[in-house]
Parts: sequence; C-alpha cells; structure tokens
Amino acid sequence: MSRSDRPILRAAALGAVLAVALTLSACGRKGPMDPPPGSSSAVEQPAEILLDNQGRPIAPVGQKRRLPIDWLLD
Repeated sequence: MSRSDRPILRAAALGAVLAVALTLSACGRKGPMDPPPGSSSAVEQPAEILLDNQGRPIAPVGQKRRLPIDWLLD
C-alpha cells in the first residue's frame, strides 16, 4: 500500500464508524414522548389498570399483526 491510500482508508473507516454510531443512536426506549418539564397538560391515565398477583400492570390484549418474518417463525 502506498501512502496515498491511507487517507482513503481512514475516511472509509471513519464513515463506517459514523454509520454504525448513527444506527445505534436510534435505539432507545419505546413509548410516547415525555412532556416538557413544567408542562401544564396532564397525561390522561386509563380509568382502570388491571394488575396481576404481584401488583404488576397487565397489558390489554390487542390484535395479532402479521410481520413479514412470521413465515420464518411459524
């Protein structure tokens, strides 16, 4: 390798690192956005929260949605 190839390799490596960093930065907590601090709008809570025997909330039953990868899992 000549010295002129190294800047190109460095730029390619930096680009790959940035691409991975941006991809992983999208990972996070799933859920609704938090209201801004000091917000006067109160978040409405469900009227009745179902709890299991240990006091943990039970999620409501929803519709089963098919995903493109389901054929692999079935």
